[in-house]
Amino acid sequence: MKTKTVNKRILEGMVVSDKMDKTVVVLVSEYKKHKIYKKYIKVSKRYKAHDEKNLHKVGDAVRILESKPISKDKKWVVIKAN
Repeated sequence: MKTKTVNKRILEGMVVSDKMDKTVVVLVSEYKKHKIYKKYIKVSKRYKAHDEKNLHKVGDAVRILESKPISKDKKWVVIKAN
């Protein structure tokens, strides 16, 4: 019997909001190359991540790990601060 390996994504970002209980909003920024103009563009996306003990505050650099859905918007878990 074969076992299926699942590669979960790990992203690094900055906490921009901690107003919700057990949830933080993490801003992840990266540079992508424009297809036509070949210039690099900064692209940002916000993820809601589960923070069980409310340890992380605004401005903290954190790593988030993809997980099974916890709620409608939360599909990430904070694994550690950088």
